[in-house]
Amino acid sequence: MTAILEARGLHKRFGGLAAVADVDLAIEDGEIHCLIGPNGAGKSTLFKLLLGTYDPSAGRVMFQGVDVTRQKPFERVLHGMSIKMQVPSVFRDLPVSQNLVIALQRRLPRTGIEAEMRRLLALLELEEQAGKPAGELSHGQQQWLEIGMALALQPRLLLLDEPTAGMSTDETFRTGELIQRLNASGMTILVVEHDMAFIRQIAQRVTVLHLGRVFAQDSIDRIIADPRVAEIYLGKTDVD
Repeated sequence: MTAILEARGLHKRFGGLAAVADVDLAIEDGEIHCLIGPNGAGKSTLFKLLLGTYDPSAGRVMFQGVDVTRQKPFERVLHGMSIKMQVPSVFRDLPVSQNLVIALQRRLPRTGIEAEMRRLLALLELEEQAGKPAGELSHGQQQWLEIGMALALQPRLLLLDEPTAGMSTDETFRTGELIQRLNASGMTILVVEHDMAFIRQIAQRVTVLHLGRVFAQDSIDRIIADPRVAEIYLGKTDVD
């Protein structure tokens, strides 16, 4: 397989602290890849380096074979990334449908917006909520709406930062089903998460970070079976 996104020797220092150190990561085209690790492992910092929110202290980020290390987030979006952050940032006073229309206006001519908006509403199971202000949706539905707004850009790579944060068990499972449907349609997805039940549901490959470094990288079954991974999640750091 071909990597759509790569980190090569990525470092990020904040003063004397190395939050990310010598990280190599390859997200293969067409996969669901999950990035996990205990608190303080460097997940958020690495995610922001991949997005372009942070500039690395050293190393490179490649997207579709192009060096995007110094590009800003909006430039990476123009190349085919799309991002859904942890906290929903929908337009709360506007109807659900209008939120999607605003996102679609960045890509489609006026004549194509209506049909695509309705397709996204159906995909997100928000058809009955189309006329409601987005602020009246449940927390989980707001998360789905923001995923829909990210999808409006037709990305090659969708990056999701803790997409199930604050969701009920049922909403979390339905989010996993949505991600699997998107992947089945050909979309590559990178997810930063800590909910291991959700990771088991969706992940094809998993990268584990610990103390800013890649600790393990493998299939979900092998990661779950790795006693070293269990140890760091239980808070032990004296791992062989």
